[in-house]
Amino acid sequence: MTGTNRRREVPAGTYRLQVTADFTLDDAASVAGYLADLGVTHAYSSPLLRSAAGSTHGYDTVDHAHIDEPRGGRDGFDRFVTALHSRDLGLVLDLVPNHMGVSDPAESGWWWDLLQHGRDSAHADAFDVDWDFGGGRIRVPVLGSADDVSKLEVVDGELRYYDNRFPLAPGTGEGTPQEVHDRQHYELVDWRRADDQLNYRRFFAINTLAGLRVEDPEVFRTTHALVVELVENGSVDALRIDHPDGLADPKGYLDSLAGATGDRWTVVEKILEPGEELPDGWKTAGTTGYDALTEVDSVLIDPAGEAAITALDTELAGAPVDYAQLVHDCKREVTDGMLGSEVARLQRIIGELPGVPAEQVTEGLAELLASFPVYRSYLPDGREHLDETVAAVKQRRPDLTAPVDALHPLLGTAGTELATRFEQTSGPVMAKGVEDSAYYRWARFVALNEVGGDPARFGTTVAEFHQAQQHRAEVKPASMTTLSTHDTKRSEDVRARLAVLAEQPTEWAELVRRLLDRHPLADRSLAHLVWQNLVGAWPLSRERAHAYVEKAAREAGTSTTWTNPVQEFEDQLHGLVDAAYDDEVTHGAIEDLVARIAPFGYGNSLSQKLLQLTMPGVPDVYQGTELWDFSLVDPDNRRPVDYDLRRGLLARLDEGWVPPVDETGAAKLLVVSRVLRHRRDHPEAFTGYTPLEATGTAADSVVAFDRGEVVAVATRLPVHLAASGWGDTALQLPTGAWRDLLTGARVVSAAGGAPLTEVLTQLPVALLVRD
Repeated sequence: MTGTNRRREVPAGTYRLQVTADFTLDDAASVAGYLADLGVTHAYSSPLLRSAAGSTHGYDTVDHAHIDEPRGGRDGFDRFVTALHSRDLGLVLDLVPNHMGVSDPAESGWWWDLLQHGRDSAHADAFDVDWDFGGGRIRVPVLGSADDVSKLEVVDGELRYYDNRFPLAPGTGEGTPQEVHDRQHYELVDWRRADDQLNYRRFFAINTLAGLRVEDPEVFRTTHALVVELVENGSVDALRIDHPDGLADPKGYLDSLAGATGDRWTVVEKILEPGEELPDGWKTAGTTGYDALTEVDSVLIDPAGEAAITALDTELAGAPVDYAQLVHDCKREVTDGMLGSEVARLQRIIGELPGVPAEQVTEGLAELLASFPVYRSYLPDGREHLDETVAAVKQRRPDLTAPVDALHPLLGTAGTELATRFEQTSGPVMAKGVEDSAYYRWARFVALNEVGGDPARFGTTVAEFHQAQQHRAEVKPASMTTLSTHDTKRSEDVRARLAVLAEQPTEWAELVRRLLDRHPLADRSLAHLVWQNLVGAWPLSRERAHAYVEKAAREAGTSTTWTNPVQEFEDQLHGLVDAAYDDEVTHGAIEDLVARIAPFGYGNSLSQKLLQLTMPGVPDVYQGTELWDFSLVDPDNRRPVDYDLRRGLLARLDEGWVPPVDETGAAKLLVVSRVLRHRRDHPEAFTGYTPLEATGTAADSVVAFDRGEVVAVATRLPVHLAASGWGDTALQLPTGAWRDLLTGARVVSAAGGAPLTEVLTQLPVALLVRD
């Protein structure tokens, strides 16, 4: 197979690279050889189009016609692609169609022109502005207070507010700065007005990311011209689409994209709720893999630990936590707070409903948004979610029957502005209310609090895992799978270690009580969240720990917030973190616990990785996670990766070294490289899915399946296993001789199967092929 043909096909494996000004395209080019040796077929890059100055993520595109210069520019991009192609690697590119960065209007030519010329701007149709609200002026929330309008200056033909620069409409530069400001097509307002008085659509509640109307064919063509060129000239082979839920018409967008790019392999960053499916008509191979992450994590968590851990949570919270109610309440805080501007826009579209007071319409909208069970519908797809939500709201709030009944047919009519904007709003309400709020407030067991997960469901059975994989193989066999991303709340290895606590819940509860007694914090649930994350990521630097707990506390919003930090509480919280390092007893307790659970966590990590890499789908490896990576939420998970270390360890593995499962992480690198290489070189070996049963006393501690010509075997519940051993447990492998691609060990399966004591002699996982 030629490299060109391979690059045009479905990837066998991808490797996510976060390209920044500190890890440029030339740096990315320098690891192409390593990625090829690792076994992937495609590098998978973060967004590369020109972004806001200083951006570390690239999701704030300011110019769609250029590759970002600090990341290397077009010349650096071409060198990167050349390096990939020289190693027979392709490129998956991350695209951001929903919004543009507008933090500095001078950086974004489109936004500058819009502010300067208003409705007459050549780019007026590109942005999603409600011109009829706000007197025809775009409200830009940058002022420290309403009185700060007195601090405006006119300098060099621009309006200035401290370091913020804004354009002047032609012929409007005479008079005082305030008079000049009042003549503009924009109004600079107090930043606090963003919650309920903005008139442009944003990405979530981020004022500096303005929504684009990519449903307009000309906007689509212009924003995608460079990407289409890069696909056509062979530089880009596949695509990842950021936040399709923000688009007015995701299906139409994907149709246009497929037409423009020749139906290249494309995945969408779509978060599916448990049991939810992608709409059938979407031209996509599937999602970016949060659903797969949940399936893998869940089968490694012991459901038997739920009762004791829930009892601890109830004790700390002071009462049993109703998670569904918590989610609803967090989402209502969002509808009534940071996304109030979006709810108000829906209200303006509706206008007056006969016989229904306006305040009841607003309340009905907010309740429907807060009760929506998935991120959004895609009418006519997903109409059942709207119908179920209407019924649920009416049952819970009979006082809202009239407004909800009146809203139901309006919100259910596909293609109308109201229905579309409701769909575009329900997703951000879910994301901000659940991922960025409820996940930080409910600390029962934070290994479950992951994007795409369900914290209320405490683990799954092996049978349920197999059922999910058989369904995956049937429905979306080329969807991406992942365990860590730039958006996960904690890395795969942190979650794998925390999973051990589900097998030792009583011991964990006793330690938490001692820690809370020794270091009291009024917000006991938040303290529990902090201790879990410190143990999960230990050892980590004091600086990383402080940064994490501050973000976690402000996201939770229970004792301090981003907009109103409570210094006294935050000082106490930072004191708790310092105690983990400075208090001899506390430090010793953490060190002792981690020393005892880390080996089991390593085993869980290897099982996690083997399952993810061998299950149906296209496996992605997030940068650096081929070794142990104990990262917390961004920006912690975007720290530099030591590729020299990884190259050296991979070279030793290729010399025949079978490493111990220890702190080096070399065992994980062995698993990653051997599976990826086999997927690359023998794609035909990964085309089926047959669950394999185990018999014997420890049968519940193994999960195994046959992909057609390769068998994956992984250990689960390692603490229980350590107490009993494999004993008489046997894996029902087809009879004959097998060889483990990880260790080289030979296994013979007879009528009674293969003894697990022989299958898993050196590692807790195996990758078997016929010998």
